[in-house]
Order: sequence, then C-alpha cells, then structure tokens
Amino acid sequence: MHAQTQSHHYLDSLNNAQRSAVEAINGPVLVLAGAGTGKTRVLTTRLAYILDSNAAFPGQILAVTFTNKAAQEMKERVSAMLGGLPVDGWWLGTFHALNARMLRRHAELVGLNSNFSIIDPDDQIRLLKQLMDAANIDLKKWPAKVAAQIIERWKDQALTPSQISASDAGDFADGRILDIYKTYQNRLREINACDFGDLILHMISIFKDAANNDVLAEYHRQFRYIMVDEYQDTNIAQYLWLRLLAQGSANICCVGDDDQSIYGWRGAEVGNILKFEKDFVGAKIVRLEQNYRSTGHILAAASAVINHNENRLGKTLWSDGGDGEKLVVKGLWDGDSEARWVGEKIEELQHKGQTLNQIAILVRAGFQMRSFEERLIALGIHYRVIGGPRFYERAEIRDALAYLRVTTQPNDDLAFERIINLPKRGIGKATIEMLYAHARGAGISLFQAVCDMCESDELRPKVREALSQLTSQFIGWREQIAIMPHNELCACILEESGYNAMLKADKAPEAAGRLENLKEMVAGMEEYDSLEAFLEHVALVLENREKGNASDAVTLITLHGAKGLEYDNVFLPGWEEGLFPSQRAMDETGLKGLEEERRLAYVGITRARKRAFISFVANRQMYGSWVNAIPSRFVGELPDGAVLTESDMGFAERRSSHWDSSGHGYGGGHSGGQTSNFGGNIYARRRPAHNSHPTQRGFAAANKVAGPEYRRGQRVVHRSFGEGEIIYIDGQKLDILFDDGQTKRVMASFIESID
Repeated sequence: MHAQTQSHHYLDSLNNAQRSAVEAINGPVLVLAGAGTGKTRVLTTRLAYILDSNAAFPGQILAVTFTNKAAQEMKERVSAMLGGLPVDGWWLGTFHALNARMLRRHAELVGLNSNFSIIDPDDQIRLLKQLMDAANIDLKKWPAKVAAQIIERWKDQALTPSQISASDAGDFADGRILDIYKTYQNRLREINACDFGDLILHMISIFKDAANNDVLAEYHRQFRYIMVDEYQDTNIAQYLWLRLLAQGSANICCVGDDDQSIYGWRGAEVGNILKFEKDFVGAKIVRLEQNYRSTGHILAAASAVINHNENRLGKTLWSDGGDGEKLVVKGLWDGDSEARWVGEKIEELQHKGQTLNQIAILVRAGFQMRSFEERLIALGIHYRVIGGPRFYERAEIRDALAYLRVTTQPNDDLAFERIINLPKRGIGKATIEMLYAHARGAGISLFQAVCDMCESDELRPKVREALSQLTSQFIGWREQIAIMPHNELCACILEESGYNAMLKADKAPEAAGRLENLKEMVAGMEEYDSLEAFLEHVALVLENREKGNASDAVTLITLHGAKGLEYDNVFLPGWEEGLFPSQRAMDETGLKGLEEERRLAYVGITRARKRAFISFVANRQMYGSWVNAIPSRFVGELPDGAVLTESDMGFAERRSSHWDSSGHGYGGGHSGGQTSNFGGNIYARRRPAHNSHPTQRGFAAANKVAGPEYRRGQRVVHRSFGEGEIIYIDGQKLDILFDDGQTKRVMASFIESID
C-alpha cells in the first residue's frame, strides 16, 4: 500500500461542514448536501482520506454512483489527489455495474452461467412480444412495452414472481401479467440472460437465501466502507441491496439531498433518505448548507418554497457571496406574451455581455417549448434542446406534418410513405415495394399508385380496403382546405386517421405527452394565415436547425432534465396552478405528488447562479383550448424580500390573495394526501374574450373595477364556474361562493349580475 501522507493537505480547502463529513469515517453518516454545496468534492476527498489514512485498501471500499461518468470522474480525481494511485480493482461504479460484477461470480446460484448476457430494453420488449403472442394475448390491446414497464416496476421494488399475489398483479392482459412475468423470467434463464433489473434482484435473492449466507458474509468481510452518491434517488431494490451489505460494517456514508428527490415517477423513493437515522441507529447527520453556486436572494427564494414541504429533514442554504439581484417575477396575458418577454430579456442579457450558453429556459412540460423555440428562431437566437429533439423534430409532430403535407401535396412520396402504416393498417414492406414499383413504372406518385392499385386485384382484400379508405380520407381532407380553418382541419385529420386513438391506446408514460405536443401544435397553427403558410414556416425552422454557433446557444430543457446543471441566468416559465404543480401529479399521488412538484421548483430555482426569472400567464392555450389560469401556489411561497415584481398585473395582490400563509387555496387546500380544490375547474375551457390571439396589452382593458357595480351578497354568474354569491370584494377581484360549494377568486370582467 502507498505511504501515508501525514498532512492531508487536501483538507485545507474544505469548509467546516465538508471537513466534518470527510473525517467522520467511523459509523453511519448521512451527508445532506444541498444544491451547490460541494457534494462531489466531499465524496472524492472522503475516498482519498480513507485511503490516505490507511483505513482501507481500494478493494475494501464499495462506492456507488448513478452514472458511469460520475464513477470515472471520481476515480480520476481521487487518483490525482493521491499522486497517481492506481485505480485497478476498485469497487466503484453504478448499481448495475457493481451488481453485474458480483453476479458474474455467483451466477450459478440463480440458474445462470457466468457468461450470461445482459439484454437491453429493446431485446426485453422483443422477448415479451414473443411470449405474449405465444400465449394468445392481444398485443394491440396489451402492448409488450407496457408489460415491460410493469415488470421493471416490480423489479425496482425487489419483487420476484413468487412475492406477488394475483390480486396485487392487476388486470393487465386480462389478469395474466403475473404469468407473463413468470414465463419471462424462466425464458431468460433458458437463454442464459438477464435484464438490468435482474442484476440487483438476483443479488438480493442470493444475499437473502440462507443456503448462501457465506456469500453475503464474504462481502461483509471484504467491504470496510460503503459510500453512496445521490441516495435520495435510490429505489427499493437498491435500498435493500445496500442494507444487506451494510449489515457487515456500520461504516456506511450516504450522500444526498431529500429536497432534490424528483424522480418518484420512475421508482425513486425519497423515504429511503428520510428514514436513514432509523435504519442506522446512532447515525451522524452532516448538513452541507454553504452554497458556492447561487446568490443570497436565489437561495432565500428556494429555501422559502421548499420550507412548505412537511416531509423533509431540513436545512437552510446560505452564501457569503452577497445577495445579488432579486428574482424577477412577471405576470403576462398569454403564452405568446410570455415567450416574447423571455426573448426580450435574453436580448437584454446579451447586450450586457452575457453569453447564450449561460442562459437556460426550464419548462415543466415539453409542450411549453414550442412557443420559446418559435420566438428564439424569430429573433435569430441560437438554441439547443437538451434531453430530446426540438419540437418540430419529435416523431409525433413529424407524423402529423406528414399527414398535412400529403393533404396539401399528394405527390409528396416521402411524407406519404411515412404515415401509410401509421397507425398500423396491415401494410407491410412487400406491399410498399409493390406500390413503388408501379409508381416508378408508370411515372406517377406513390399516392396515385395506391389509387390505381386499389382498383385492381393485386392487393390483398384487407390491404386494399385499408388503402382505399386512406386515400378517400385524404381526398376528403383536401376538399376541406378551402372550407375549414386549418387548425381545425389538422385536428380532424389526427382524429379521423386514427392517429390520436393510437396514442390514447398506448399505455406508455410518454404517450400522454405526445398527445399534448400534438394539441400544442394544432393550437400554434392559429398564428398562420393558411395551412401552406404553416408548413412553409416549419420547413424553414427545420432548415435552420443546424445554423449558428452550437457552443453559444440558449438551453431549453425540462426541469427534470436540468438536475445537476447550472447557469448564470435561468428562466422558469409556466408557474401556473395545474401546470406547475402538475395537476396530474397531485391527482395521482396527492400530497406526496405536490411535495415532489415543490422539490422540482426548488431544483429549478437553484440551477441559477446569478439571475432567475419566473413567469406565469392569465390565459394559456393547453391541449388545443384556451384556459383561465391563476399563479402557482409556489409563486405565493416566494419571499417578498427576494422578489422584484415586473408586472402590470397587480402581482403582489394577486400572489397573496390566492393563497393563505400555509400555501393552501381559499377553495379548500390539501391535507391528508388530498389534492387542492383548485384542480380540474381551474382550467375551464374558454377563449380570452377580446380576440382570438390575445396579447399582453389587452389585459388591463379586459378588466373592470368592481367598485359600486358589485356588492357583497350579490348573485352573479361566471362563464365557467356557474352561479354564486359575492362574499368579498378586492378592487377588480371578487371572492365568490359558487353553488357547487367552492369558493374562487375571479376577475370582475368575467362575471355578470343575475340579481
């Protein structure tokens, strides 16, 4: 082993809390590392300290990360810190990599050979398709992709088929999903393979099997120290694996931030970090609270919001770098106004010398990106979308565009070929080759070739019928171009073609988002004079997608994708109730979902180093309809001292009036896991009254002062919420007790007297 370095000079750069976390190498330790508090430095320095103190050899430390990149960086940093210490033999890697290494040594204990294959998700779905087809399960009704997701969820919970009851398995595949799971596992053993979930599941089974207690004991003797990064993101299986290994030595150190646990939808369990002290009696808790990233005002805002969560261990971020600029909060009329405002702010930042690669727009939902992409293109500002394709490059958007292109131009063979079997119409490769052969031979378009072939007997009856129906639909849609508004025609095409139905039948988690993107595209078409003008615009957008300096571009990314990133300037649009926090998240998991949404807000704010801009709108086009919106409860939780209001909407009144001091709405709030009363009714479908393309300038004109025109106790009617009685008047804002028992605050311009 290398010679001990007596000085531990690398500790000198640590603050007191960081040094405490590094030097606490005996016993269980939980390091609560707030955003921007130097977590990576603590992890690498702690590893180096253990090795440099001769407390353990590299092979006696188990260090777990969530990405291969993080593992490699940690190895390199520790090696450099200790003067080039070799990294061979280290047990440092991801959960999957470490478990694969273990399972190779003990594969025979679960019926595998040591040279087993690890199948990827595509192979997993292909295998499930084979098994489900052999079992006469309708794959259109019960997609193999959904079966794979159900099985993955069970494995994340460390559940083998024998641990799941028929009643708990659910009704997927007419209640046969548990049998599918059993058959799938047996088939994997037959072909000497496992999927990623099996890597951990098999090792847990080996560790827990009394007949194999020598295996677990071997690892207990080997690992003197266990270190875990991003502990708040662990699922149940990962947690159980760690608990079993930690039984041998109490020297386990978990690093994480309960306030940044935002992946519950993919299996992460925030409870793992919350119950650390219960799991490891006598654990030392070290809070890293000194932030090296953000200004004081940004940290104050993030802390004020996250403090409204009940289920957290608690910490307060602070910085000695000064308060900096206050957060700018802006209320606007609609989504287009919001995009224009963000564009103007980005141009202002550019004029002040800010580079584009230090500017990011963080959205809650993917459909929000379209308006920002459109605006940035109009301004000639280069941008990149991280974590996914640009809006018009998404598969569902390209499919919809292909339908529109064929409608306007039947000779567009590429577009027609793209959607000829979307949704599936039983048209295979051989049929398409036959159609192309006829088209080339006759010198006609693919569309005309289909029309010709449908008049012959060369195609199978079912295929001929499907293609005949499709061409008839296109002819009918083409006739509607001059009659029907182009956005309505697009919606009609997506519905009548069966494309919407295909997505609705798709039970994959991303299917709902794909439908939302299509509705956003349809809504955005209103801005163009004709279908041809819209298609020309999109073509220009796609043509320009590679232009500009990629190294200097505004980043567009979802809040979930932004975790771990940081920028000098961060825009946080769409802070409206129902959008953020997501109504779907609250409906599905109640208070737990709301708290995860609030953690997402915390993550968003703390991505900003110098400036943060939060915006909300009064009206938003969502899913093809105009909706009334009120500011997110998270806006109401921002501290006045850290916020600069840049709005003509009476933001201070608006922010405080919708939410009481606990962040609960007048309409009922939430408790005991119930969602807020603002759900559902908030997004009443309607258009802004003054025109079809509302602008910010119309907001003040659309509102009227309540004054003597209304009085307490007066009966009124609201266009969305129905009839009710005024119980409180605050300028233009009225609190109304509606006949359905809900109390809502509405603008006076949206009601009429019925007295």
